[in-house]
Amino acid sequence: MHPRFRTPHVSTILTGVLVAVVSAFVSLDEMVDLSNIGTLFAFMLVSAGIMITRFREPGRARPFRVPFGPVVVPGLGLLSCLFLVLYLPPSSWMRFVGWLGLGLLVYAGYGFRHSRLRHAVAADAK
Repeated sequence: MHPRFRTPHVSTILTGVLVAVVSAFVSLDEMVDLSNIGTLFAFMLVSAGIMITRFREPGRARPFRVPFGPVVVPGLGLLSCLFLVLYLPPSSWMRFVGWLGLGLLVYAGYGFRHSRLRHAVAADAK
């Protein structure tokens, strides 16, 4: 974390360098399609998360309300993103699934290796 701005500056710089290197070797159309599917997928997760959280934690304090309740606007957002994603080329889907799988492997590997719970259980077993 950056001491002044409290942001993850090292990972941000590394990600920027990685994207710059990849973009030097990949066509613009492929980069645009991959960016589109990733962004739309993130919006779909946020829309679904809003609906789930509103029902699972109805008493939670919220600084604003969603118009037409917790289903209509997030549901329309989810459906519109899904509609747009379905019209992306199959090559985008294959790349997206590949990157998503790689990301999940990295996430799971890091989480397993650095799990405080796993280390606590292993220490108790000794």
